[in-house]
Formats: sequence, C-alpha cells, structure tokens
Amino acid sequence: MLKNFRAFQLAKEFHISCKNMKVSRYLQDQLLRASSSVALNVAEGSGKRTAPEQRRFYGIALGSLRECEAIFELEAIDQSLPRRQIDELGAILFTLSRAPENRKSVLNSN
Repeated sequence: MLKNFRAFQLAKEFHISCKNMKVSRYLQDQLLRASSSVALNVAEGSGKRTAPEQRRFYGIALGSLRECEAIFELEAIDQSLPRRQIDELGAILFTLSRAPENRKSVLNSN
C-alpha cells in the first residue's frame, strides 16, 4: 500500500533530501529525526482503523514537517531544492489531517 501512497513517497524523498543537507551538527540529528518522523507517522497513520486515529498521525507528520522548515530557517538553508516537496507534502498532510471525506482522493493520487 505504501508504494501507491503519494504522501509516503513524498515523505521518503524529503527524508532522503534532508540526509544530504549540510546542517550544523547540533541540528543535524534533529533534522533527520524530524524528517524521518514525517514518513514514519504517515506510514503508521495509514494503518490505523479509524479516521480520528489517522488524522492524529497525519497531524503529527505535518508538525514534523514544519519542524524541518524551522531548522531550514534557523540555518538559513536555501529551500529551493526541498520547497516543492515541502509544499506538496504539506498540502497533502493538511488535507489528510483535517478532512476525512477528502482522504480517498489524496491517498491514491500519483
């Protein structure tokens, strides 16, 4: 299922991008934990049975994505590379965390 889940695929690509960024040592670990948290919470949320449980995990993933953005701001990292990923992933996570009736169209988009 994760293979066809656009949010997970974007989260995975985003994490890989973050692994290759030059960040201060004290924030590098935090960036990697936050970016992996996006992907892991998307995956875990997709396996939950109820809409409220799913929304909770997708909301956590969105928070972790925003944490990565804050690290980019603190480090004055040019966000041109991950900007498309952040915008698209953020929009999908926002939709998944807020509107259960819209989830079906977002879950399987390619």
